[in-house]
Amino acid sequence: MDWTALAVSVKLSVATMAALVVIGIPIAYWTAFSTRRWKFLVEAVVALPLVLPPTVLGFYVLMAIGPRSPAGRAWHAIAGRGLPFTFEGLLIASIVYSLPFAVQPFSAAFASVDRRLLDASWSLGVSPAATFRRVVLPLSTRGLITGMVLSFAHTLGEFGVVLMVGGNLPGVTRTVSISIYDSVQALDYQRAASTSLLLLVVSFAILAITYSLQRSVWAAWPAR
Repeated sequence: MDWTALAVSVKLSVATMAALVVIGIPIAYWTAFSTRRWKFLVEAVVALPLVLPPTVLGFYVLMAIGPRSPAGRAWHAIAGRGLPFTFEGLLIASIVYSLPFAVQPFSAAFASVDRRLLDASWSLGVSPAATFRRVVLPLSTRGLITGMVLSFAHTLGEFGVVLMVGGNLPGVTRTVSISIYDSVQALDYQRAASTSLLLLVVSFAILAITYSLQRSVWAAWPAR
C-alpha cells in the first residue's frame, strides 16, 4: 500500500474542493441568474472538461503554465521555480479538470430556488449579497454538498491530467492512481489490488454518506 501517494491524493482533493467552492460559487451564481444571451458560451467552457480527453486538457494546461507562458513567468518570478511538475501546477490542473463537477450542481441548486423568495427579499430592501447569503445558500445546501463531494471524489481518481501536468514525483505529484498504474506496470498485482480496493471503498463510502445525509436533510424539511 502506497500511503504516501494516498496522502498526496487526499491533499490534492481537499485543496481542489476548497478552491472550487471559492471559484465555483460565483460562476454558478452568474450562470444561474444571468440573462446574457451569450451565457451558453460560458456554460460550454465550464463543461468542456467533461468531453475533452484528459491528455488534451493536460497538454493545454501544461502549455498555459509552462515557462514560456505569462502565468509561468510570473510564478517563476514570485516563487523562483516553475509550475509544471509541482504540486501547485497539479492543483491548477485539477481545478480546471474538476470545475464542471462543482459548478453544475451549484448552478442547478441556485436555479431551483423559488424566484418569488428572491423578489420578496429584494422588495424588502435586502441587498443581493445578503439575499444570497440568507436565502439562496441555505436553500442550496443539497447542491453545494453534491458539488463538493463530486469534485473531491473526481480529483481523488484523476490520472491523465495528473500524469501530464504533475508527472510521477514520489511525495510531491505521485497520486494514488499513478501508484496503481506503476504497480500494474511492475506486475505487482497484489499491491495494485489492495490500493484499488481501498480507493473503491473510500469513494463508495463518501458517496453513500453524502446521499444519506441529503435524504435526511430533505426528509426533515417541512412540507410546503
